[in-house]
Amino acid sequence: MLELHCIVVTPERTVRDESVDFVALPLFDGEIGIAPGHTPMIGRLGAGELRLMHAEGVSRYYVEGGFVEVHAGVVSVLTGRAVPAEALDSTVAAEQLESARQRRVRAPEEFALRDAQVARLRAQLRVARRAGS
Repeated sequence: MLELHCIVVTPERTVRDESVDFVALPLFDGEIGIAPGHTPMIGRLGAGELRLMHAEGVSRYYVEGGFVEVHAGVVSVLTGRAVPAEALDSTVAAEQLESARQRRVRAPEEFALRDAQVARLRAQLRVARRAGS
């Protein structure tokens, strides 16, 4: 039987290193699901929900950018940030999102930075709400 092992690493620490049944994660341009026997690949992560499915249930994380590599039954997730979904507060995320939306900008570079921040906060809010926090 094919197995799948997932390693989630941030610059500070290894967040998870375990065998899983399935991994779902946000790529820069959409979500992907990875099951045992998946074709080798490298992808760019976006901001959103990482789900690790195993016999005990589902572990959910908010991840923010980075890369994923799938090779020989190992899913390596390298990300700048991985926060357990239950540690997120949807009220705080909603307030930060509203604040970012209302921030005044003048230069095109400021528009791009604000839009990227709004997209990250929207993803964080979605993850927090799905986790019920």
